[in-house]
Amino acid sequence: MDEERVIDPEVHEAERAAESALRPKFLSEFVGQPKLRSQLSLVLDAARQRSMAPDHVLLSGPPGLGKTTLAMIIAAETTGSLRLTSGPAIQHAGDIAAIMSSLQEGDVLFIDEIHRLARAAEEMLYLAMEDFRVDVVVGKGPGATSIPLTLPRFTVVGATTRVGLLPAPLRDRFGLTGHLEFYTDSELEQVLTRSALLLGAPLHTDAGTELASRSRGTPRIANRLLRRVQDWAEVRGNGQLDMAAARGTLDLFEVDARGLDRLDQAVLVSLCRRFNGGPVGLGTLAASVSEEPETVETVVEPFLVREGLMSRTPRGRIATASGFAHVGMETPAGGLLFT
Repeated sequence: MDEERVIDPEVHEAERAAESALRPKFLSEFVGQPKLRSQLSLVLDAARQRSMAPDHVLLSGPPGLGKTTLAMIIAAETTGSLRLTSGPAIQHAGDIAAIMSSLQEGDVLFIDEIHRLARAAEEMLYLAMEDFRVDVVVGKGPGATSIPLTLPRFTVVGATTRVGLLPAPLRDRFGLTGHLEFYTDSELEQVLTRSALLLGAPLHTDAGTELASRSRGTPRIANRLLRRVQDWAEVRGNGQLDMAAARGTLDLFEVDARGLDRLDQAVLVSLCRRFNGGPVGLGTLAASVSEEPETVETVVEPFLVREGLMSRTPRGRIATASGFAHVGMETPAGGLLFT
């Protein structure tokens, strides 16, 4: 029998430390989002001058652009502790009450996917954010008693990918609402250069340009590709993060010249070849690539639509002329609704 492989816990710890090190710790280190950085800088500086917790902050935008990182930065800039939770994890008013009752003065409570909070928890959060108190109900039925609990001043940082699903009363309680935009290629090159230095493996300029152009405007994807390039360079290359390592990695993980990965390409090819460009319903399209409709709608479609390769219409999803060209097909006779 082969000897059982023992994984050194120190190696795992080093991996986690490397991933954590890629996150900027302070606003001055954060790349991109210049308008939001300027707004946050004003709010944080004003809070420091008043020796108060900053206003509540709502961050919206697609996944991977830095919402969690900004929450960590807010906590670091205000020297408060950071508490992390998510909307799906808070299903009862008692859940949010338990979290807030343990907060200290100046702490930051980060709620990811805040639009998925349960209704009862939302209503308790309204009161806590505005008046810094919660009413804890003890007992049931006619004998139930409401006990008011005063809270220290704290800051809620909410993150959402679907700001339209937030109820207006909750949105109105945030003092700053910021939207994160997709990054430009030049900004992603800065992100990659910084991350490579932190990983101890300088990135060649041409490789950084190549990775940035295929990262879909998203730092999380850029950093993930960078880690895989480092793996490729160490295992199959010469240890250098050069163009050969970058292209070898991108080919291995099937990331094409426009940043489409395997699933993106499968959806677009199915739409063009199997359904002749559409229109086709979301459920049918998702079934054709053996994926859940929610995955296609939230992960694949936004990028394909932003790239002009697909369009959503009242009749269903259709491929654009650019989409047909990308998969090497001619636009069907009769033309399309969109080009």
